[in-house]
Amino acid sequence: MNEESQTRGSLRNLLSRGNRPRLELLGFRFLAITTVFLGIRYFLWRYTASVNFNALWFAIPLLLAETYSFVSAVFFVLNLWLPRTRIPPASPDDLTVDVFITVYNEPLEIVWRTAMAALNITYPHRTYILDDGSSQAIEQMAQQFGVEYISRIDNRHAKAGNINNALRVTEGEFILYLDADQIPKPQILDRLLGYFREERLAFVQTPQHFYNVPPGDPFGNDAPLFYGPIQKGKDGWDAAFLCGTNVVLRREALIQLGMVYYVQNISRELRLTLREAARAAKKAGQMLAEDRALDPMVPLTQTLQRVKETIRRGREALRHGAAMKEVISTVAETEDDLRSIETALERARNDLKEIVVDLEAMGEVQHGAKEGDEATSKARLRIERDLLPMISRYESVIRVVREAAERVRLVVTVEEAPMATISVTEDLATSLRLHALGWKSIYHHEVLVHGLAPEDLGSALKQRLRWAQGTFQIFFRDNPLFKKGLSVGQRLQYFTTIFTYFYGFVAVVYLLSPAVYLFTGIAPVTAYSVDFFRRFVPYLILNQLMFIYSTRGIPTLRGQQYQVALFPIWLRAFFSVISGKDLVFSVTPKTRQRGFYLNLVWPQLAIVVLTVLGIMFGFLKLALGRPTELTGILLNIFWGSYNIYMLSAILRAVFWTPSQERKLGIEV
Repeated sequence: MNEESQTRGSLRNLLSRGNRPRLELLGFRFLAITTVFLGIRYFLWRYTASVNFNALWFAIPLLLAETYSFVSAVFFVLNLWLPRTRIPPASPDDLTVDVFITVYNEPLEIVWRTAMAALNITYPHRTYILDDGSSQAIEQMAQQFGVEYISRIDNRHAKAGNINNALRVTEGEFILYLDADQIPKPQILDRLLGYFREERLAFVQTPQHFYNVPPGDPFGNDAPLFYGPIQKGKDGWDAAFLCGTNVVLRREALIQLGMVYYVQNISRELRLTLREAARAAKKAGQMLAEDRALDPMVPLTQTLQRVKETIRRGREALRHGAAMKEVISTVAETEDDLRSIETALERARNDLKEIVVDLEAMGEVQHGAKEGDEATSKARLRIERDLLPMISRYESVIRVVREAAERVRLVVTVEEAPMATISVTEDLATSLRLHALGWKSIYHHEVLVHGLAPEDLGSALKQRLRWAQGTFQIFFRDNPLFKKGLSVGQRLQYFTTIFTYFYGFVAVVYLLSPAVYLFTGIAPVTAYSVDFFRRFVPYLILNQLMFIYSTRGIPTLRGQQYQVALFPIWLRAFFSVISGKDLVFSVTPKTRQRGFYLNLVWPQLAIVVLTVLGIMFGFLKLALGRPTELTGILLNIFWGSYNIYMLSAILRAVFWTPSQERKLGIEV
């Protein structure tokens, strides 16, 4: 009996320690596979037997929205399929570390608190304030407390440019960089540096945690799902990415990244400028072929042909992998020929002007001689209407050729940028490029930094807009699906993050659908029948069970509400990027801003009003007796009510104010 008790105790210990995470993972995988199976079963029926062909304008958008949600569920399953929890190794004692605090017009008190906490980090390091605001008060504060101070003359490329500038004048092997409002714990480097024994490790990311989030998280600032299961899952696929702050990076990885893209950028600039020069030279040749009136005065043909041939040789050399120095040297040969063409054109202009003067004098002498006067007038008209404007056109085209050739010679001035500058979310773009170069990353799930979250709706929406726009910039400029060097898992993990921002289109469909049905009686499916419910309900229930099981103990409601409620932000970001009208970068305010915010949520408010009216109309139908529509009306009343509940969070946030006892500068 005693032996049996010991055996049972051992089994309990085994289940509660090493095997418990394994059993939990198996439980998630079982629910995930079942959910995907039921989803496939449901959508096979939806696509083949349920579409209302009499209302395709309604049926197709809803079907596509549902499909998007199913694909998102599959991505969620893949994301959490291989979660990884890290145990930090002991830190080496011989590494050199720089702590960067990026600053841009934040209040002095906030920067001071972060700087003091950085100075108190126990691992030996040097602390730098990177001040893009060039504040004299912050510089004086840095000098007073022994913090090194770096500023620059402009704010080009925002935070990415700020960090790139500091990398040029600092030397630490590793860099911990922090936003101005992120207060690190003293042990942060001791906890993270041990990971870098792995030589190909580029960075270690930690969670963001905010000490000023009030109860209920009215602005949806906390992201426990992302800084938990999602980042752990991405880490399992070697795809955990930078999150803008609270991260330690290996300088070598950033420098290699900067050099690789420096060379790529130079090559791209060379291709573009050479192509522009070739097009301009071709245009000049076409002009010359169409009208050779200047040939007697300007020796264009042979000289222009030499210019075109030189540019062609430069493009050919670049295409065949010649050294950039050789390409630039080849194009430099056009300088003398282009100068001789410009000189010849200027000489021809002066000669023609002298001829005009002579013709005017001749006209005065021939005044009264009809034939001579007409010939003189025609000659002057030919020069003033045709030849002089033709010279101006030649000059403008040759100027384009020469400017392009000059840019080729100066292309080495392309800026080296270790932190990616193609997106306002430089963190995501940089980690994408590091992974593509074969560098690895780690997500360390431990709160080692406490920061400030936006304390008003306007600041929160501005922050989300920047994130969304930066993500769409990456989608269109450096799409992970086509990025060389990434594994299949990494491609999917990066694309999953981008994919979530397309939810704005889906949310519009989901939010409007109940009102459309309740007002019109038109259903997107052939019928709300038993066939519909016996396929849809099991899929929906298992989907929710899978999500609840995988996020147990994590508050996710506010995040789900804001994912729906921020659909205008996601749409605005998308259209700003595809239109080429990128939004101006702005730092999220670190103190509560006062203002009237109802105008920021008018689309959400309009949908709530429309849905309430639709629900009232639905109840009116029921009161009047519409038994054939009973199921559809009840279903859409429930759906509309759910939508109102999801939008209610952002509407309440409009009027939220902090309680009197809350203070910004609470102790951490």
